[in-house]
Amino acid sequence: MTVGARDGAPRQRRDARRNRELLLEAAHEVFTEQGLDAPLDVIARRAGVGNATLYRHFPTRAALVDAVFRDSLTGTMAAGEQARNATDAWAGLTAYLEAVFATLAADRGTNDLMTTRLRGVDSLETVHEHNRRTVDSLLSRCRDEGTVRGDVTTEDVLFALAALGRAVPALTSATAPDAWRRPLALFLGGLRTAPVPPPLPAPALTAAELGDVLRELGPHRTRGGGREADA
Repeated sequence: MTVGARDGAPRQRRDARRNRELLLEAAHEVFTEQGLDAPLDVIARRAGVGNATLYRHFPTRAALVDAVFRDSLTGTMAAGEQARNATDAWAGLTAYLEAVFATLAADRGTNDLMTTRLRGVDSLETVHEHNRRTVDSLLSRCRDEGTVRGDVTTEDVLFALAALGRAVPALTSATAPDAWRRPLALFLGGLRTAPVPPPLPAPALTAAELGDVLRELGPHRTRGGGREADA
């Protein structure tokens, strides 16, 4: 009995690790296909495990999302670091946003994650803050260089990018994989200085207001119309 117990524990740990890997693989596939509000029981079935096993490894949807996308989000942060070090701020800004939008077009799950505010995902909060600092730094440099209009705020840009980014999956699936480049180019053109740029209408969003708007854009709603909290 003692030997059997010793043999059983490593076997259980191996099975648990394998189940976790299967769940992460299945979750990435399902989130990519259906977005972050995909039913969790679909993920469990695709992984070949029961719902109880899924919740044992990932008690909340946010915990599962964090585990699935934590590593992939580092690529966005790396692109931000490279953009910040660009000699030409405008070139850095455009290259960074093109890299971000290429990611948004390639993976619907990542698109949901990066264009909204899903509560409880620690890695997402880190990426959102890094993205904000990157855009803020590059915009400031562009204004100093005279390449971007002076009345554009960081919140203006982040809100517009989130709204545009949310449309990318529909745009690319209905047209072509790189169809996002045209609306992004139009948006970037609107940031540039002009001889007499017209004033922007309405007050600029504050950082707090931007957070509220992004939460309202989020995918975390049940199909019955209510909010999903953690499940």
